[in-house]
Amino acid sequence: MQKGEFPGAEAVKSKGWLSAHRYLLFRRLSQLLIIALFLTGPLFGVWIVKGNMASSLTLDILPLTDPLVFLQTLLTGNLPVQAGLIGAAIVLLFYFVVGGRVFCSWVCPINMVTDAAAWLRRKFRLKGGTTYSRQARYWMLLAILLLAATTGSIIWELVNPVSLVYRGLIFGMGIGWGVIFAIFLLDLLVAHNAWCGHLCPVGAFYSLIGKLSLVRISAARRQECDDCLDCFAICPEQQVIKPALKGAERNLGPVILSGQCTNCGRCIDVCAKDVFVISTRFSNQLPESRGNSNQEEVMS
Repeated sequence: MQKGEFPGAEAVKSKGWLSAHRYLLFRRLSQLLIIALFLTGPLFGVWIVKGNMASSLTLDILPLTDPLVFLQTLLTGNLPVQAGLIGAAIVLLFYFVVGGRVFCSWVCPINMVTDAAAWLRRKFRLKGGTTYSRQARYWMLLAILLLAATTGSIIWELVNPVSLVYRGLIFGMGIGWGVIFAIFLLDLLVAHNAWCGHLCPVGAFYSLIGKLSLVRISAARRQECDDCLDCFAICPEQQVIKPALKGAERNLGPVILSGQCTNCGRCIDVCAKDVFVISTRFSNQLPESRGNSNQEEVMS
């Protein structure tokens, strides 16, 4: 990336603006459509989806349950109904296939807020700030599970930003605006990717599912990399890029196997050399050793 240019500038020149933003546009469409599906019932009386992100029923047939909410419910000592169990199993299976943190980049509405903060940080070249350990989100996850077990209530759902958005859009945002604005300021002024990358317990939970997921991003053409660093600049989980991109000398395959990867596809968008592609964890052999077993990346 040349000085003064934004990540993906070369990709825009070589591929065109739409091709250099296609996954970003698809993600925004996905996030907005999901919000719309939940709002058509309360606002227009067209009940495609009933419920919220914690528990819903689609077309009066398909139950879907947030597995983290399901787990907290179990820890409170309450046994969920059969539909809740089926819904949690369906969601777990889906994210096991496509990648746990796909929720973070393709579903979660807070992603639009944190992406906006990241864009402004790049635009105004805001650097530095507080440093958080990426393990902090796992401590947050443990804390909300302990709260459920000790209080007998799902305390987290009272302040969960995702739940606040959906409740707020129907009943009025109220304090929800304050929580969302606080997350925006945290990411903009305090630390890069502070909420989603370091603190959010929901992302931590889905990263555990995603560690074994089948659909992955692969640096399949890493030999074409010209070290522009655009992928590193745009990636919300920058630590997952290097092992796949530069791991050949360490006998590591090109597939990003870390559960922290959100499968957002922005590395594909911004790469002018088309180094990255959507792939599977089964395509992780080195070219010179196709018969060898996959090389696993240790999650940071």
